[in-house]
Amino acid sequence: MGTLNTCTLSTLDFNFTVKSRQIPNFRLPKKPKSSCFLCRRSIQSERVWFPRRSFRRLRCYSSSDNGNHEGETSSSGGSNKSTTDSATTTTTTTASPPEVAEDTRTNDYDSDPPSVSSRPPTISPLGPAYNNFQVDSFKLMELLGPEKVDPADVKLIKEKLFGYSTFWVTKEEPFGDLGEGILFLGNLRGKREEVFAKFQSLLAEVTGNKYNLFMVEEPNAEDLDPRGGPRVSFGLLRKEVSEPGPTTLWQYVIAFLLFLLTIGSSVELGIASQINRLPPEVVKYFTDPNAIDPPDMELLFPFVDSALPLAYGVLGVLLFHEVGHFLAAFPKKVKLSIPFFIPNITLGSFGAITQFKSVLPDRSTKVDISLAGPFAGAALSLSMFAAGLLLSSNPNTTGDLVQVPSMLFQGSLLLGLISRATLGYASMHAATVPIHPLMIAGWCGLTTTAFNMLPVGCLDGGRAVQGAFGKNALVAFGLTTSTLLGLGVLGGPLSLPWGLYVLICQRTPEKPCLNDVTEVGTWRKTIVTVAVFLVVLTLLPVWDELAEELGIGLVTTF
Repeated sequence: MGTLNTCTLSTLDFNFTVKSRQIPNFRLPKKPKSSCFLCRRSIQSERVWFPRRSFRRLRCYSSSDNGNHEGETSSSGGSNKSTTDSATTTTTTTASPPEVAEDTRTNDYDSDPPSVSSRPPTISPLGPAYNNFQVDSFKLMELLGPEKVDPADVKLIKEKLFGYSTFWVTKEEPFGDLGEGILFLGNLRGKREEVFAKFQSLLAEVTGNKYNLFMVEEPNAEDLDPRGGPRVSFGLLRKEVSEPGPTTLWQYVIAFLLFLLTIGSSVELGIASQINRLPPEVVKYFTDPNAIDPPDMELLFPFVDSALPLAYGVLGVLLFHEVGHFLAAFPKKVKLSIPFFIPNITLGSFGAITQFKSVLPDRSTKVDISLAGPFAGAALSLSMFAAGLLLSSNPNTTGDLVQVPSMLFQGSLLLGLISRATLGYASMHAATVPIHPLMIAGWCGLTTTAFNMLPVGCLDGGRAVQGAFGKNALVAFGLTTSTLLGLGVLGGPLSLPWGLYVLICQRTPEKPCLNDVTEVGTWRKTIVTVAVFLVVLTLLPVWDELAEELGIGLVTTF
């Protein structure tokens, strides 16, 4: 007759007597385990954390022995033997909190050694379910995304920097484009500039050259600071996240190619300015829309030498513009990228894209660097324009003048009025106007400078407005400017290509400064306002009725 064995479940023992049959001895785990969908072994789970999500990582311990699991015992003939699997680990991830149903166990009541088998668990999560692809996407974003702030450093910074006498932290929120930083919200307990300077020095002592601390306006603040001005918050970002990367070799190659194309477009502008001297077949090809067969371009070679002075003038304005930026950035220890010139056959160039390669310290620095380039380029352009006007009105320089259509002077209200006042009604109220090439170079330089000073996006004008009046003001200015460009009110026929250029390359505002709260002085705001007003006058075309009234161009012929 068979002997009586015990079946143990958790800590309770149940004894069963069966006729001439022996109930095998087996042990169920104290806590239900899941089973691996690959090897059907039981698995253990541990909690891991992803951004804003909690997941469980399931570990499967499988071996090549009799199927015993880690910590389980098997008995045969009344003797117990403890075995430990040398496991290979398989990891799967499911959404948290998962509720794993109990395994369905199949018991074999034979005299053979017992075995425990299980099927894959049924997952019934309380929260949103995530499949393997979604979980892998979370992991990939975690690996490829920007490095986040270390929680240990956050705790240390809160202990060492903030306090009752400086800034009392009440809440923390994500900070940055992808939430890779920490934004500390709370109550300011001192003068913001002094508190921020103290925080910057303490941050360098506590964490070294690891983080950048930003003082920004508190988002969605319901009231102002009791001491005056907006409520402030402090954002923390890693330096490798907040500071732009170095210029790569590929960017140097692109900048060099664009510069060569800009030289070509400037020479082309110089050749086009001699339209009254070019061969008729060349003029017909470029002016007649029905012309199909291209002329022999070797006919243009004799005009290259005479086109170089105008090309030099256009390139000189571009170089002066960029030198102005670098001279203003050098005392502030702000690094700039190499300029990426934008060629254009109408103006010679649309200017250049110059990026900040370091974080700006404050809004005043942003205004100064942004205005320095356009002011330098405008100074040289205005000098050439004025010299060209004087030479155009001098009868002794008739041989050096070129004939241009008088309708071109209707492209700018400000420049057209200056030309009308200098050259007189008789010269301007004609089909063509003889002018000096320097006047063309100055006109193109002033127009290019005005386009770059438009208050939109990341242009020089957009940066200046953002630094002087804040980001909200830039949004309003940018929306208005984009609408005027779309309607062709600013820039005339060049409004569409310039609008596309801004939309593709320069539509986003500049990143905030370290101190993005302290306002600039009144005189900087005044300079920015006057500059924007002059830009509008420069790019505003003259409509036919006003042109006829002022005598700018021969609008009506009899």
